[in-house]
Amino acid sequence: MEALQNGDQAEFARVVEAYSGYIYRLALKMLHNPQDAEDVLQDTFIKAFHALPKFQGQSKVSTWLYRIATNEALMFLRKKRPDPVSVESPQQNNNDETARPLQIVDWCCLPEDELVSDEARKQLDRSITQLPESLKLAFVLRDIEGLSTRETAEVLEISETAVKTRLHRARMNLRESLTAYYQGQVPESV
Repeated sequence: MEALQNGDQAEFARVVEAYSGYIYRLALKMLHNPQDAEDVLQDTFIKAFHALPKFQGQSKVSTWLYRIATNEALMFLRKKRPDPVSVESPQQNNNDETARPLQIVDWCCLPEDELVSDEARKQLDRSITQLPESLKLAFVLRDIEGLSTRETAEVLEISETAVKTRLHRARMNLRESLTAYYQGQVPESV
């Protein structure tokens, strides 16, 4: 840590090599564009390098990098998608975390091969893409990247309770959106 904070470039290169895959995957899940994900990856490590003297080591380096990457990806999304607001139609809240799923299908009796097929994975990826940003971030960090609830809370700068709530809502939304996909594949007797 001390070598990192003193600007040791070899140590920083080891950090980049160790975490670039994780940061790229996070950015790709958030942005859905490999070039944009590479830009966020590069910006994350540039900002991290410049901020290293201020890093106090109160969290893991990985958590700190995830926080920088998350902020960079969110800023990228904000710049890319200005929010036009129509004065004639009611405003829709795309970040509606309180939306509840309408229908849940029991997938207990589907063969495992069907549940993990390439097509099913693509459908899951599409469903993740459609989650509101706050729910998607909690889901990607916790369930895909494998961060703990505490680490996810640190990255997102929210409480652990809020992480659990967002994670629950994300899972429920995903389950509902996948219902349509699996609905035709559940046997009639179930």
